Amino acid sequence: MRDIKILHTTFGILGDVFGLLLFMAPLITFKRIIRKKSTEQFSCMPYLISLLQCLLAAWYSLPFVSPNNLLVTVISAIGIGLEATYVLIFLIFSPKKGKAKICGYLFVVLSIFSSLALVSMLAFHGNRRKLFCGFAFAAACIMMYGSPLSVMRLVIKSKSVEYMPFFLSLSVFINSTSWSIFSLLGKDPFIFVPNAAGTILGAVQLILYVVYRDKKGVKKDEINESVDQMRTGKLQDGKLVDIQNENANP
Repeated sequence: MRDIKILHTTFGILGDVFGLLLFMAPLITFKRIIRKKSTEQFSCMPYLISLLQCLLAAWYSLPFVSPNNLLVTVISAIGIGLEATYVLIFLIFSPKKGKAKICGYLFVVLSIFSSLALVSMLAFHGNRRKLFCGFAFAAACIMMYGSPLSVMRLVIKSKSVEYMPFFLSLSVFINSTSWSIFSLLGKDPFIFVPNAAGTILGAVQLILYVVYRDKKGVKKDEINESVDQMRTGKLQDGKLVDIQNENANP
């Protein structure tokens, strides 16, 4: 029993470390935004979705909802701070029309979180509260981990890994694997399911990197053209979220 607790804590700490690396991955992009004083063609949506995921994760991991998840609370709190900072930078450097859109999306994100938190406190108690918050957290987490799907398709289409950095893919894989083992040891299906999906997606990204890393691929201009087509609405709006990995991590 003691060994299981030690392993549980160890993998939670690993999850925190690699989770922090994932949250800090866009720093290069935001350094560029601040230097140019423009958000250019970057999308704020991935950071808003990540903010919602962190808020729901932090709420789910609180002792009165789901005990023994302190390490989840820690990384979620850090994530909230970083994602909120990224959204604030977008607000500062976006054009007026963009500011209004970001404020609208931010209002939706905060409204969703506030509503779920309020309902969980007033309508549910004990294990039912954990189930309600767990499903909400897992859904948001799967959305976040699912965002690289279009980038993976772009890698296959372009035969280039330019928009899928190796260390980011590796961090996704190790982070997801750590939290998967953490949740198995802690018998928490709501943490396990989305992170198991993240582990699979991370593994696929690493396989794609190995397959296409030495390939020349198409010209960069053609890749950018494909990205622009995705941005201008030729794909569903949900797919726009997927482009963040190619842009936020150049």
